[in-house]
Amino acid sequence: MDFGLNGKCAAVAAGSAGLGLGAAKALAAEGVKVAICGRDSEKLQSAIKAIGHGAIAIEADVSSPDGAVAFINSAIEQLGQIDILVTNAGGPPPGTFATTLPEHYRIALDMNCLAMIEMCRAAIPAMRERGWGRVCAITSVGVKQPISMLLASSVARAGLTSFLKITAREIAADGVTVNSCQPGTHWTDRVKKIVSTKEAAAHNIPVGVTGDPDDFGAAVAFLCSQQAKFITGTGLLVDGGQATGLLD
Repeated sequence: MDFGLNGKCAAVAAGSAGLGLGAAKALAAEGVKVAICGRDSEKLQSAIKAIGHGAIAIEADVSSPDGAVAFINSAIEQLGQIDILVTNAGGPPPGTFATTLPEHYRIALDMNCLAMIEMCRAAIPAMRERGWGRVCAITSVGVKQPISMLLASSVARAGLTSFLKITAREIAADGVTVNSCQPGTHWTDRVKKIVSTKEAAAHNIPVGVTGDPDDFGAAVAFLCSQQAKFITGTGLLVDGGQATGLLD
């Protein structure tokens, strides 16, 4: 299926590895000119080769609001404009009620909520002026079913989800959609630091395997497509059936 994105320009935050890289690859395959960011220059160059299609690497740290805005400004300068924004960042360390300290919440809120909001604030106004745009935030299954061992992350991403929902309704008439893709357990570098083996990571996933970042990227690309123009303010679970709640 042709997603109707050929010639569009996209900024994909934290796109040098994992789910961000999967999203960047999927968009580039649809003819989108993609700019990604990361903190490691070697990983960025490796990612650019994997993405192909003239993708652009920007060395930036989006774990803070200032760093997030700097990435967007650099992407606009190099791409000319941003039609598609994929917000994304790493996650804070695991923690429970007993082990998560106030500073851990502040770090998580900066990285997984405020920095994402600032990316939207920097990119969306021009989309509204042009009458077309797509925002897709990579969040987590934890916004639907909070993860006890990832307390700070779940709190921050839930706050971002509220922002996305309200913003989606406010700007819908301007041709800009705002959605999130909510991953369950995918076999990424972050998960490898938390879970010892791929089999252990898949233990509570009904489909019996961990997610594939490239498959996840295809879901992001669909939410950014012309065909998804009537989908806004929603969160798409990509979790192999992990979430058990009725309200998806």
